[in-house]
Amino acid sequence: MLPMPLRSAVSSKIGFALEIDGQIKTEFSTKEGAESGAAELKRRFPALRIRVYDAETRSLHDVRP
Repeated sequence: MLPMPLRSAVSSKIGFALEIDGQIKTEFSTKEGAESGAAELKRRFPALRIRVYDAETRSLHDVRP
């Protein structure tokens, strides 16, 4: 069986997005907005894995409670 090809879940090349349990859910124009939204979700749903994706650097960082 051939492995599934990797594909980008984010089409945007600028801005920030929230990745929730491995799926991109919401995009933001600023890092502060993304981190604020992530912190609010993490406060309400601490069991979820929430990360902020930076489209410019193509990197993810975890949100801590």
